[in-house]
Amino acid sequence: MKVLVAEPLEPLLRHAVLPPDIEVELLAEGAPLPEGDHVGVVALLTRRLGEAELARLPALRIVANFAVGYDNVDVAAARARGIAVTNTPGVLTEATAELTWALILAATRRVPEGEALVRGGEWTGWGPTQLLGVGLGGKVLGLMGAGRIAQAVARRAPAFGMHVRYWSRTRRPAWEVETGVEWRSPDALLGESDVLSLHLALCPETERIIGREALTRMKASAVLVNTARGGLVDEGELIAALRSRRLRAAGLDVYAREPFVPPGLRELPNVVLLPHVGSATEEARQAMWDLAWGNVVSVLRGGEAITPV
Repeated sequence: MKVLVAEPLEPLLRHAVLPPDIEVELLAEGAPLPEGDHVGVVALLTRRLGEAELARLPALRIVANFAVGYDNVDVAAARARGIAVTNTPGVLTEATAELTWALILAATRRVPEGEALVRGGEWTGWGPTQLLGVGLGGKVLGLMGAGRIAQAVARRAPAFGMHVRYWSRTRRPAWEVETGVEWRSPDALLGESDVLSLHLALCPETERIIGREALTRMKASAVLVNTARGGLVDEGELIAALRSRRLRAAGLDVYAREPFVPPGLRELPNVVLLPHVGSATEEARQAMWDLAWGNVVSVLRGGEAITPV
């Protein structure tokens, strides 16, 4: 049984124990999907798998996405062909939550500006008003979304003395009772949040949910953080808001057209930019591989997918 595996995953594949009846073929980034009798694909989020691509592999039985997201896969087309589609939820929750807080702290305390000042040899010594940031104690952390990662971010908020508010399409009363988090309407959340962190899936309803209207509703002193999907934010409107100081700062790990990052964002001192490293810990990436490959083996052995989408 032949399985295509995205070439960047080769270091993880190198240490895997492969069943003797499964043959792995590496799929180079940017290369078209081959035609053939492959029965499985372990794909990255950057690999588009629509109807045309799936049709090239008539024997395909599973697409195992090496990601939590799966907007790169035409799930309806896969379902119509009897192809299982899986993702890797849960195993990267803590890593992404930790990075979310890294962005919150870096943006509110102006860490990149300070690092650049020292590294550039321009620091002339301590000053009472130098690079003043904003504290988090007593402030409101707003979460758009209430999935695993959002809840992991919320668990860390009390350590910084923050109050948590959230909005999601599905309200979570048990979570509210257990933790004291409070639900808000989208407009109320935008206006109340001192830090707004995005944790939504990307779909037609959420695309550019943070646009001109949303940014206008936010406090000028607020900070926007996005470790979910770049398409949730209208980058042009965000640039305008940051440039005019209608928004204090932003911390971004994802972008609408990766790896392209708009020059307007790269030029601004009040935005922290990371290269989509939310799950980039050794532990999380190994766990993602184990889960993706476990899905492949389970389905090819005639069993159920472990984490079907």
